[in-house]
Amino acid sequence: MVEKHPCSFCGVQLEPGTGKMYVRKDGTIFYFCSTKCQNNYKLGRVPRRVSWTAAGKKAANKE
Repeated sequence: MVEKHPCSFCGVQLEPGTGKMYVRKDGTIFYFCSTKCQNNYKLGRVPRRVSWTAAGKKAANKE
């Protein structure tokens, strides 16, 4: 069984064979579903403050 990974920024489950895997020099692995999520991570944005992410919806009590 192939593992499904959540997007490290927005929290969406990635299907096997999709998305991007980013590995930092310290060995930390990040999975991104789109370049939108990857660019928001690179800009240093916090997922809790972005309204369309799962963490943002939870912080705003929308879920």
